[in-house]
Amino acid sequence: MSLAAGGTCRWDDRGVEILSSRILLRPVDLDRSRRFYRDVLGLAVYREFGPASDPGVVFFLGQGMLEVSGHGSVPAGGAVMIWLQVRDVRAEHSRLAAAGVRILREPAAESWGLTEMWIEDPDGVRIVLVEVPADHPLRRDAR
Repeated sequence: MSLAAGGTCRWDDRGVEILSSRILLRPVDLDRSRRFYRDVLGLAVYREFGPASDPGVVFFLGQGMLEVSGHGSVPAGGAVMIWLQVRDVRAEHSRLAAAGVRILREPAAESWGLTEMWIEDPDGVRIVLVEVPADHPLRRDAR
């Protein structure tokens, strides 16, 4: 971005113009991961594609997307992490623990003001569930 005449901002043509983006996961067991993200986490499905017997799925992730498709030869594990903001992290803890999800860390207030808990998907992908308290700077309009 640069300043044009009169102090207005304009986008330079030198950068990549991103129109859409998503995280791609290639799980070891596609069906197991599809069920985890759809049925356990409860993510809404944007679309399914590929063979009806073993489709890839694109899920909504707030303002982003998560595609779970294909087959990986090894779990992604610690190479990928997903950050998800939720309304009530303690309620999600109770719900996910009851569903048998592996809880890596219980909900805790962090020194930076967020409440976080960590879980793991079937392939070991770490997922942080974050609650932003009402008085946190992320919730305040600085205007």
